[in-house]
Amino acid sequence: MHSSAGQAGQSARRNRVTITQLADALGLTKGTISRALNGYPDISAATRQKVRRQAEIMGYRPLAQAQAIRTGRSRALGLVLQIDIPGAQRPFLSDFLGGVTRAASEENWTLTVATSAGGKEMLSTLERLVDERKADGFILPRTYADDARMKLLRAQGVPFVLYGRVSDPEGCAWFDILGEDAMEDAVARLADHGHTRIGFVNGGLEYNFAHLRETGFRRGMEEAGLKIDETLILAGAMTSDAGRAAAHRLLGHECPPTAIIYAVDSAALGAYEAARQLGLIIGREISIISYDGIPEGAWAQPPLTTFRVDSRKAGERLAALLIQRIRGAAPETLRETARATLQLGASDGPPVMSSPDIAARVAAVT
Repeated sequence: MHSSAGQAGQSARRNRVTITQLADALGLTKGTISRALNGYPDISAATRQKVRRQAEIMGYRPLAQAQAIRTGRSRALGLVLQIDIPGAQRPFLSDFLGGVTRAASEENWTLTVATSAGGKEMLSTLERLVDERKADGFILPRTYADDARMKLLRAQGVPFVLYGRVSDPEGCAWFDILGEDAMEDAVARLADHGHTRIGFVNGGLEYNFAHLRETGFRRGMEEAGLKIDETLILAGAMTSDAGRAAAHRLLGHECPPTAIIYAVDSAALGAYEAARQLGLIIGREISIISYDGIPEGAWAQPPLTTFRVDSRKAGERLAALLIQRIRGAAPETLRETARATLQLGASDGPPVMSSPDIAARVAAVT
C-alpha cells in the first residue's frame, strides 16, 4: 500500500512538464529550447526571453541531474571564503552573498560555498571542488598582488571571475570598485577643508587593492599640490587594533598630520580609540576619512565619513559575469568597474588645530 506522500510524489513526476512539451508549445526544436534555457549566445536574446517566459508559464523545471549529464555542468557557482584572517570577509559578506545568490537564482543556478584557510589549504579546496564537479566556475574575492588561486584555475582552464583586479590580467574577468578614485577624492575633500598635512594608512600590501589605493592617494596629493611626507604613509592595517597603532604612530610624529585617510574602515575605527586616549576630538581636532562603508562606521561617534561599496550589486555582477564566462564569453569582454559612493559622516572637517598644536597636545598626554 502506497503512502499519500508517495502517491503525491508519483503524481508530481507524472505531471512534470517536459522539454518536448515546451518545444511543441513554442514550435521550436528541443535543441533550441535547451540552448535557450542554458543561455547559449548563438540563440538570440529575444528567443531566450520567449523560451524562459513560456517555461515559467508552463511550470517547466529542468531535472538538475539529467541536465548535468547532458551539458557537463552542475549549474553551480563556487565561492571559497578564507577564514584564517580575522574579519576579512565580514564587512561585505551578508549583502555580497545575497547579491550572488539572487543573480544565480534568476538563471536557475545555485551557489556552492566552502571555507578554507589560505595558502595550500585554499588551493587544495579549490582543486577538490573542481575534481568533484561541485562548481562550474569560481568567484575569487579580494584579489592578491600575486594570486595563486587565479594561477591554479587559469592553468586548469576552469572559469573564474575576480572581485578585484590583478597586475597579470591574461585570461582574467573581473568586477572591481575603483578604490584608487575614492582615495583621490578623499584627498581632494580634505584639501578643500584646508588640510595640508595628510597621513595615509593602507591595508595589507599582499592585497592588490592596497597598491591601487596608495596610487590614488599619491595622485590626489599631487593634484592638490600637496607635498607627500613618506613618513606619514603606513601599511598593513586591516583591523581596529592595527588602525589604533597606526594612529598613535602618526599622531606621535614630530610633525603630525591634521587628517588621516584609511584604506579600510575596520582599521579607521581604531583611530577613534587612539584619539580618545590622546585627548583629540575626531571631526574637529583630527579628521578621518576611510573606505568600505561597514555599518559600524555609521554607529561610531561621530559617524565615520567613508566611501561606501555596494556589496550586493557587486555580488550580482560577479555572478552574472561568471555565468557568461562559463558559457564561453571571452574574459577580456567581462571586465567591469564601478565607483564607491561618498557616505558623509562627521569625522572630517576644516582643521582647527595646527600640526604643532596636535604635537603639543599628544606630548602633554604621553
